[in-house]
Amino acid sequence: MNVRNCRKCGRIFNYVAGPHICPSCREKQEEKFQEVKTYIRDNKDATINMVSEECNVEIPQIQQWIREERLAFSDDSPIGVSCENCGTMIKTGRFCEKCKREMANDLNSAIRKPAPPKQEPKKQDRENPKMRFLDR
Repeated sequence: MNVRNCRKCGRIFNYVAGPHICPSCREKQEEKFQEVKTYIRDNKDATINMVSEECNVEIPQIQQWIREERLAFSDDSPIGVSCENCGTMIKTGRFCEKCKREMANDLNSAIRKPAPPKQEPKKQDRENPKMRFLDR
């Protein structure tokens, strides 16, 4: 049994997986997420500061939801986060499309198996290509 203290409220709870917060704090966090999602849907031109103030949610929490790809924004939205690799502004996730493509290519080249060595055909003894029996 894995018992931990909640990082938000300090209560002891049985930890299973995920963030180190108790089920009641997780439920409250999910309610806040739905509130932020609704606010963003209704106010497409809102900045991340406006969303934070109106929904009473910290900016790092909103950025975490964006990086987890729980929130995604249109190209004309002022909200975005920077790519963790190159710093380009993106609307969802951790990496821009260019960096994702480069990482995939790097992984594919690292995983690619080397070509098997060419085997020369075995030379058969031309004098006796067949099996011979001595007792007959």
